[in-house]
Amino acid sequence: MEPRSGCPINAAVEVLGDRWALLVLRDVIFGDRRYFRALLTGSIEGIASNILADRLVRLVDAGILTRGTAARGQRARYSLTEAGIRTLPVIVALGDWGLDWRPGTAELRARQELLREGGPEFVDELMDELRVHHLDAPPIPRDGPSPLERLAASAG
Repeated sequence: MEPRSGCPINAAVEVLGDRWALLVLRDVIFGDRRYFRALLTGSIEGIASNILADRLVRLVDAGILTRGTAARGQRARYSLTEAGIRTLPVIVALGDWGLDWRPGTAELRARQELLREGGPEFVDELMDELRVHHLDAPPIPRDGPSPLERLAASAG
């Protein structure tokens, strides 16, 4: 996918600038939804199946996700690439802006508040954990609950 110009902001916006792309990434990253049906039924914003299918193709074509091969009758699993994992700081920055400037429910704001409180170190640990889950990287030993476990606990 060739960007319309050589501007890096334009190139990023062409891939990530649509709300559904970022929400799909949010659900893959934080909800560990890696199959089409899980992404479709787990979308609290109510994404339509044709929109979801289109965004998944776009994210795969852009190198943000990979789509596992699936035999007939099996479900394909989507995984983040390193480029997809590196969208996390962008998503966190957008969430911080949303905390400061947009209304929301306490329940849905809790994850973002934890990300903000944890700071860059927490985001780095979370990216390391995503590499384990999506890229089969070796786990990094840490004391206490993992970042994904802490985020899950904050949501419920």
